[in-house]
Amino acid sequence: MQQITPCISQSSNTTTMSRSRFSTPLKRALLQPSSQLSHHPPTSLLPLPLRARLTITTTTTDPNPPESAFTSLPSKPPPTSTATPSPPLPTHPPTSHHLPHPTTTTTPPTTPPLLPLLAAQPPHYITAHLHARPYLLTHGDTLRLPFHLPHAPPGTTLRLNRASTLGSRDYTFRGAPWIDEELFVCRARVVGVEGEPMRWVRKTKRRQRRVKTVGSKMRCTVLRVCELRVLSGGGEGGEG
Repeated sequence: MQQITPCISQSSNTTTMSRSRFSTPLKRALLQPSSQLSHHPPTSLLPLPLRARLTITTTTTDPNPPESAFTSLPSKPPPTSTATPSPPLPTHPPTSHHLPHPTTTTTPPTTPPLLPLLAAQPPHYITAHLHARPYLLTHGDTLRLPFHLPHAPPGTTLRLNRASTLGSRDYTFRGAPWIDEELFVCRARVVGVEGEPMRWVRKTKRRQRRVKTVGSKMRCTVLRVCELRVLSGGGEGGEG
């Protein structure tokens, strides 16, 4: 039993050495690039499975290729610069993009056909408006305004140009809503300024015992209608 053991170990060493001999060129062939496959050992040394997979392709390049292999492109003639002068651009005067303003034409007021008959029948009455309050007036009336005109001292003549009704005994002219001021003349003169008697007002606040007494004395402007005419000719020159 002791003599058989070294023989088995020697045979195993020979098999490993033969495997290493075949595996070394195989590893080199796989690790080297494809350009060096021509220097590899013949494929007969490789195992059968790798012979079917491994194919060696060699390409040879001729150092002196024939002239027919090269194709020359047709040469193009150099471009000639024949620049034609471009026509000048048309110049337009600067135009404004703003729309033209519409022209407003003022038409003269049309004279009602019955206005001469109204002017020929005095006395006349008028409904004048002062601070959105209407007042029915006629020539010689005295008007006591419920407010004071601080810029109209006594002796000042005012023209009342806002009227909604103008009439006589048989005719009435109504505006829509106002009558044109060129069809009548109504003037009033400031006669004086009147003051109301002193009024005392007691003022207090909620939840307070303090009572404040304030005196109030209002002033009013008094006017007298001194002129009232109907203009049948559409101007101050025409008098009815």
